[in-house]
Amino acid sequence: MLPPDTARLRLREMTRADVDAMAALLGDPQVMAHYPAPKTRDEARAWIDWNLTNYAEHGYGLWIVETRAGEFVGDCGLTWQRVDGVRRLEVGYHVRRELQGRGYASEAAAACRDLARDVIGADELVAIIAPANVASRRVAEKIGMTREADGVGDGGRTCTVMSSKFRPPRGLAPH
Repeated sequence: MLPPDTARLRLREMTRADVDAMAALLGDPQVMAHYPAPKTRDEARAWIDWNLTNYAEHGYGLWIVETRAGEFVGDCGLTWQRVDGVRRLEVGYHVRRELQGRGYASEAAAACRDLARDVIGADELVAIIAPANVASRRVAEKIGMTREADGVGDGGRTCTVMSSKFRPPRGLAPH
């Protein structure tokens, strides 16, 4: 299950052949400024394997984001995360440093939000953001999320939780 192509982007499943692109993305200190540290090549390989497991278990995960012409942009998708010990569906995104500020993260995240709401049937979607990550917060706001609270994410790090609550379709009871 993949989000549909957007005006400028397509999302596809990661493969192990994406290790060079993902290692460059996740190893970039600027892209990873709000993480404990940039990821090594082995950690990028583990990131891909984690997403392959997510696809098998859930039908979704983080996907490779490319322009329609095939240029690697980054990753974006849906993963289960814990905040304050509660498992929640998150939209996450990373965009190559030189492509940031062009609206790619918002465009890809909106496609993932729509998939979560309209296809998966999620009741809500969150974005778990480092408090100082203003750019990521703007992406969440652009796709309709509002600040819910501060919390503690995986690894014990303080985070800001942005969320969207979805209403059930007209005539259907909430699940």
